[in-house]
Amino acid sequence: MRLLYDLGIGLYTLLLRVVSLFHPKAKLWIDGRKGGVAEIEQTIEKGHRYIWFHFASLGEFEQGRSVLEQIKKSFPQEKIIITFFSPSGFEIRKNTNLAEYVFYLPVDTKHNARRFIEAIQPKFAVFTKYEYWYHYFNELKKQDIRLLMISAIFREQQLFFKPYGGFYRDILKKVAFFFTQNMDSVHMLKWIGITNAGLAGDTRFDRVVELPKVHQENPIVSAFLNGQYAVVAGSTWQRDEELLQQLIIKAEKWRLILAPHEIHDAHIAEIKKLFPKSILYSQFSAYRLEEVREARVLVIDNIGMLSSLYHYADVAYIGGGFGAGIHNTLEAVAYGKPVIFGPKYEKFQEAVDLVTLMIGFSISNDAELQEVFVALQDVEKRCEIGTAALDYVKQRAGATQIIMKYLETEGLLTKSL
Repeated sequence: MRLLYDLGIGLYTLLLRVVSLFHPKAKLWIDGRKGGVAEIEQTIEKGHRYIWFHFASLGEFEQGRSVLEQIKKSFPQEKIIITFFSPSGFEIRKNTNLAEYVFYLPVDTKHNARRFIEAIQPKFAVFTKYEYWYHYFNELKKQDIRLLMISAIFREQQLFFKPYGGFYRDILKKVAFFFTQNMDSVHMLKWIGITNAGLAGDTRFDRVVELPKVHQENPIVSAFLNGQYAVVAGSTWQRDEELLQQLIIKAEKWRLILAPHEIHDAHIAEIKKLFPKSILYSQFSAYRLEEVREARVLVIDNIGMLSSLYHYADVAYIGGGFGAGIHNTLEAVAYGKPVIFGPKYEKFQEAVDLVTLMIGFSISNDAELQEVFVALQDVEKRCEIGTAALDYVKQRAGATQIIMKYLETEGLLTKSL
């Protein structure tokens, strides 16, 4: 099985090299790793033992951010290295002040794992939610370096729990401790003989609960809305945008703030076709007052401001539910907003919770979206949902404190003298 794993990693890398010839994101993935481990060895300052955080992408970074911030605040002497698998994480957070260095994770080979870990000499490693790399996990175990999984979550359908999943179960056994999002995950790990796990919750709650406290007014958004009701749609894809087009046509008294997942020129052009009288955030000052008043759609053609936009929402729409899975719902819920999303949400514990509590609403087509939206136009109903949403977020905060207590109790973090 190890041979098949290595072959799969090699084929995946080869495929991306081919795709990178005509796909910008794949090109970033390949170009970001051109220097390999040698570039990392030459870049980092020697003589330190770094804390290593790895994130698959931007969403996982936001999930682990509260732990990063708490370490930086309480243990400022510690030095941190962050790695990303995906360009969407690295390109946006490569200059974060929460780490001394940010790198792409070198491809998971035995050679790369050994050299990378020897180069950074981590005090311990933290992976968020998922990504289980055999050679990195194996090398950490061999060098007796503790590996922690935070906000971990498991489902019965995963390979770990299949009769033929022995190789993948062995990867899990390299982990020192799992901080899980729910008790089901603790029980599932126990079922396959892994008992070093405990419920901590999802660290994203610790992050999002602070968002309303630090919100700052955005004069462009305020000018666009001009006191009208707003749907804020975040991380949308084409199918989401097609549904929202029909929604905004019928909802004459509402305006739409659209923050697409992809903001490259081709996608923005497609959005402009769907919403001919839309205006771009980056060009707002160039529009005449009459154009702003006539426009009902503001397209956010930049990255990084979505979480603050939910403050302006009366209803939030979260994209991705017609593809691989919905994006972050909690940023909107933290502002006390009802959320709507597509049908592919069951892999996300918080989305399941939101549907159960009737804070979130899953839709599969235009008719269902219209039905939910009509119900949410009732101000009293939105207020009830808002109260329940805020309670939901506040009650589930605290995972970061549990993780930090473990790190201090186990001697992985100590106050400097």
